[in-house]
Amino acid sequence: MILSDGTIRALLAQGALSISPLEEEQIQPASVDIRLGNTYSMIEDSCRGIVHLDREIAYTTIETDSYLLLPGQFVLATTMEYFKLPDDLTAFVEGRSSIGRLGLFIQNAGWVDPGFEGEITLELFNASRCAIELNAGRRVGQLVFARMDRRAQAPYAGKYQGQRGATGSRIFRDGELQGGSAQ
Repeated sequence: MILSDGTIRALLAQGALSISPLEEEQIQPASVDIRLGNTYSMIEDSCRGIVHLDREIAYTTIETDSYLLLPGQFVLATTMEYFKLPDDLTAFVEGRSSIGRLGLFIQNAGWVDPGFEGEITLELFNASRCAIELNAGRRVGQLVFARMDRRAQAPYAGKYQGQRGATGSRIFRDGELQGGSAQ
């Protein structure tokens, strides 16, 4: 079930859900607007031009209130807000239509697990032929909350728990077998 503005306000007042900082105007009829933070990360260029999923990936991270995203450029950004979700609530990250219509694609895995705590890292891609100026504090998306049928038996406690800033991929920590089936 998608949560309404009234239910979101009640959970915030009870302390069951935490979003900080949060302004009243961010609460929409069935979502909460998320704003762009001031941290951006880019994968560092390697001389080989190959990203290996089983190795730690190097990122260049900067803090700035204004960032110019060039055509065809991909960058990680962060939300201004820090979230704490209870064990029976999940959320979907959605980009704003008004932003998408300019050619700015905003995506993350699209899903926030119950029990997650931290800022949300957003993947931004400029599909436009023009550069797009990004500014900290700008509403770029929304979080749509859904109540689960019961509390998660194993709430999120993964490799991104407590993250702050534009956090790069930690896929190398997955420990999956490389190159084939288990022996």
